[in-house]
Amino acid sequence: MQHPFFYEPNITSANKIFTLSSDTFKHAIQVLRLKENDIIQITNGKGLLCKASLTSIDKKQAIVNIFETNFIERNNYPTTIAISLLKNTARFEWFLEKATELGMATIIPLICKRTEKQHFREDRMKTIVIAAMLQSQQVWLPELLLPINFKDVFTFNQYAVKLIAHCLEEDKKPLSQINTHENTIVLIGPEGDFSEDEIQLANKNNYISISLGNTRLRTETAGVATAVLLALNN
Repeated sequence: MQHPFFYEPNITSANKIFTLSSDTFKHAIQVLRLKENDIIQITNGKGLLCKASLTSIDKKQAIVNIFETNFIERNNYPTTIAISLLKNTARFEWFLEKATELGMATIIPLICKRTEKQHFREDRMKTIVIAAMLQSQQVWLPELLLPINFKDVFTFNQYAVKLIAHCLEEDKKPLSQINTHENTIVLIGPEGDFSEDEIQLANKNNYISISLGNTRLRTETAGVATAVLLALNN
């Protein structure tokens, strides 16, 4: 039987006894109704995976005894998707969930020329990413940045492979044929696509134009398709 999976950002490999946070306590004890001696798994979202047994439970807190600790390396190359915010927040949230399940390392919300909605509920978005990490039983939580203006993405200099997906008719290489076995970033535009000025700016910053297929995709679909192809490439 698979043991329940929880997120505790403050747990470390040095911990032998750990008091569960209030959120984990509520889920483990009040929702799942776990009892003393039940086994749980805990990650800090940074590669650490602990197995622990519930040793003490009262009305306000629960304490666990950690009996096994492992550090799990990332199983692929670091990948980043920088994607425009969407008018329909639910669609952006769906993308966040799926990108997390597929193992993206970093997600950067973009504000582009044609981005229609710029509101970003950081607390809710992070909750969605955490829930997706736990549901897929991963130990690496994607880094979710606050929204940035499109031009500011070019201040990130750590990427060896820099790609932009857009709909303009030009010679573009399919993402599936690009070697992404290095630190990679892919830019995904808003409804209505990137503007020509934005595409030209990306090209001037050595971003390669790519294709995600023969059909025109919604922004969130393009984001998930990119995440799938990056996962398969790695």
